[in-house]
Amino acid sequence: MNEILNSQVDTLRIKDFLNSAQKYTQEIFPNLNMTEVFNSSISGNLTNDIMDINFFEKIFLGEISIAISLMASVLVVIIIHSIFKSIIENLGNSTASQIVYMIQYLVIVTIVANSFVSILEITQNSINELVNFMNLLIPIFVSLMLVTGNLATTTIAQPILIFMISFIGNFINNFLIPILLISITISIISNVSDKVEIGKISKFLKSSIVWILGIILTVFTCTLSIEGTLSSSVDGLTAKTAKAAVSNFIPVVGKIMGDTVETVIGCGNILKNSIGIIGVIIIIGIAAIPVIRICFLMISFKMTSALCEIVADTKIVKLIDNIADGYKILLAILVSISIMFVIGITIVIKLTNNSIMYR
Repeated sequence: MNEILNSQVDTLRIKDFLNSAQKYTQEIFPNLNMTEVFNSSISGNLTNDIMDINFFEKIFLGEISIAISLMASVLVVIIIHSIFKSIIENLGNSTASQIVYMIQYLVIVTIVANSFVSILEITQNSINELVNFMNLLIPIFVSLMLVTGNLATTTIAQPILIFMISFIGNFINNFLIPILLISITISIISNVSDKVEIGKISKFLKSSIVWILGIILTVFTCTLSIEGTLSSSVDGLTAKTAKAAVSNFIPVVGKIMGDTVETVIGCGNILKNSIGIIGVIIIIGIAAIPVIRICFLMISFKMTSALCEIVADTKIVKLIDNIADGYKILLAILVSISIMFVIGITIVIKLTNNSIMYR
């Protein structure tokens, strides 16, 4: 069996795939060797030692410090404005009070906008990396599905996966994220003064993004599940027929060859499942740091809006709260596409493994 496994690894160039996939985990798992993880998963000895807890602690501490410094900057500006506002109002100068408010607003907008735009870029880069990795994973995954005799599932799953992954990635980067940016821009304009009231448009755009994400996730999952379920039984019967034909129609050595075919298919299933595990680990590795960063920023802005509600103007509180909602939408986008790809890998593995029961 080891000889068959090694032969399939060499023939399908799995080592080249592992070397190419290694770069996607360098930031979150710097000491993780994908070849070792792959070999461990084949032998069934995969443990949680692949996670470097100390490194995760450093990431958490670093992201927390970034979020706290950003929150502190906004709070300092608000407190300084409150002091100047009290002094100016005591002097009875309303014009100066408005000027100080606008200066405060512009400073806060500059701080939060720079942070939000940088997170937007990080999110887009992460989505591109997820799509690029899935495009790297699908060919090797499809080859292993063919080795295991899942011809019908491969014929259906390959075009669906390639099309939907590329479409979803481009749709989110080129449509949903620009809509979110427009929504945040509208929120900033809406909170400039009481005379501008366009906040409901921003809320509508944000809710639309959430609904679209839900629809995309549902369609992706249902399409793979339905098509795969229909084809898995066909694959099982096809493989069973092929094995019976080899065993019964080839004289003398037919039974031996039939058992050999079963062994080759079994080894292919082991490799396929191991590649699936690698895929899930790398998807987590790509999305983990951006998700952690967005989580802490979202929490920090929610805390800032709560803390400054006593001393800050209502418009400032709404602005900060809207930015926090923007981070929440970004978090939903990144988590949704990551879960979508993990579900896709899991469904394909489950369906191709289920076809064994028909053999």
